[in-house]
Amino acid sequence: MRSYLRVSGALFGVIALLHILRLLGHWPAQIANWTVPISVSWIAIPAAAALSIWAFRLLRQTAVSS
Repeated sequence: MRSYLRVSGALFGVIALLHILRLLGHWPAQIANWTVPISVSWIAIPAAAALSIWAFRLLRQTAVSS
């Protein structure tokens, strides 16, 4: 369980960071024939950051309770 939380927290943290870099660098993103609007990153940043924080908080709680 602890390994899963570490990997999940790190992965969602990297995703949030990449969305921030996409906004700063004005990087285009495309899925098949659909060009992803830059506004999607504004939604994805808090979502990914929240999931990352949640995973690390759960990791800390499992360390305290063990």
